Amino acid sequence: MGREIEKILLDRGHSIAGRVDPSGSGDYTKLSSEIVAKADMVIEFALPASVRENAELYCAAGVPAVVGTTGWDDRREEVCRLVEKAGGSYLWGSNFSIGAHILFILTEKAASLMNAADNYDIMVNEYHHKLKKDSPSGTALTIAEKIISNSALKTDIVTDRLDRAIKPNELHVGSVRGGSIPGTHSVLLDSDADSIEIIHTARNRSGFAYGAVLAAEWLKDKNGFFRVEDFISETLGG
Repeated sequence: MGREIEKILLDRGHSIAGRVDPSGSGDYTKLSSEIVAKADMVIEFALPASVRENAELYCAAGVPAVVGTTGWDDRREEVCRLVEKAGGSYLWGSNFSIGAHILFILTEKAASLMNAADNYDIMVNEYHHKLKKDSPSGTALTIAEKIISNSALKTDIVTDRLDRAIKPNELHVGSVRGGSIPGTHSVLLDSDADSIEIIHTARNRSGFAYGAVLAAEWLKDKNGFFRVEDFISETLGG
């Protein structure tokens, strides 16, 4: 992701103040206040354990940040309060792909339509490469949350293996890991008569990187804690 983001930033006329990568392939191996102070904007795709500490650095330096790190839902409110108290500028999202957000919008509509067509059941499945560390993906959980928010029937998300019949109010989210798949997410509506499937397949990471850079350009003159949906709503009108 870092290399993809760097390429798109340069293609769009931006410069790189510093690249932080613990593996040693960047300019620095650890983020610091000195590095943040050199930047006008930060784009972060890191590990969830560092989100709170990194947010403090961004707020202290007054530098806006676009964050694509997932797996820190339990600290979201804490970081939000930190940003708002500091008057910072912070945008978080589980997925910055414009195509994925079109999938989200279609999913919301499909889940809403199911309320008047209750002969359909709905489920979510996702495939990712063998090196992905979280399961299910943040994107899959976002899809599931959008279904729950728009469905009169589904109230609970189930991500575990099921050794029983699923309950009518449960939404099952399945995950498969293997190979080099950048990311495939599907929403299946199924009835006795037919099936309808909405699929988003990422061919590579460039769509995610492009969306993150556009989000950074959108954020630069704003203050507050934003979700990627705020950026998408203005961009797509969805």
